[in-house]
Amino acid sequence: MITRMEHMGRIVGFGTAAAVTRVCVAALRSNPPGGPARWTSDNYAGRTVELYAGPATAVGSAFAAARVHPAAAGAVAVAGACGAYDDVVGAGDPRRGFRAHLGALRDGRVTSGAVKLFGIAAAGLVAGAVLKERPVDKLLAGVVIAGTAHFVNLVDVRPGRAAGAVLALGVPGLLCGGDAGRLSAVATGAVAAVLADDLGERAMIGDTGAHALGATLGTAIALGNGRAGLAAHAAALVAATALGEKVSRAAETLGRTGE
Repeated sequence: MITRMEHMGRIVGFGTAAAVTRVCVAALRSNPPGGPARWTSDNYAGRTVELYAGPATAVGSAFAAARVHPAAAGAVAVAGACGAYDDVVGAGDPRRGFRAHLGALRDGRVTSGAVKLFGIAAAGLVAGAVLKERPVDKLLAGVVIAGTAHFVNLVDVRPGRAAGAVLALGVPGLLCGGDAGRLSAVATGAVAAVLADDLGERAMIGDTGAHALGATLGTAIALGNGRAGLAAHAAALVAATALGEKVSRAAETLGRTGE
């Protein structure tokens, strides 16, 4: 049973993540580093959208997660930074998916996608090692954290897809006790702060926001599950990664008639 104190912790986590995210959006919009032109891009439909939401959700998630557990904040910050690196350096790279980036790595070319892949994997494993006690659980937790970060990015192919995935997985997590519930609140709070702009095609969260939100959610899942749950989540995430292109296509077609 969730205590009144835990309820308050969820409310504070949600509110902190949402407030910090909105403050960051406003600050970046009022004084964008490098000028406004560097903070816009064309989305799938050719509409010009703002890019402030990605860094804002990463900062909001990491800040609020730090109030829950330092290891969670570290995983979120690294995931967001790796996503930001890929957003900037890999913007013109036509390669998509792990196979393409690993193939380039075999040929001696280090792509931004490969840096992102290994950076987030390392961050997930470190966080898992801190959060769990037994070696098997540490490994499974690391896979879940990194895998969830990549999964949210996989479905970020149309407005609202990544945000919807975070809400669909994060809202049930609010029923978990302890830090798992608080981190679920952080993830849902950060994404709620940019949901209207995302759905309205005024902004996109990009790899920066998708990976940070996914890492937040993955850490919540890791904390809220024992070995059996971790193994089930890890298996599902590995399968989703292996079927990455199909997962992205499914997310792309979801709700298309409403667009």
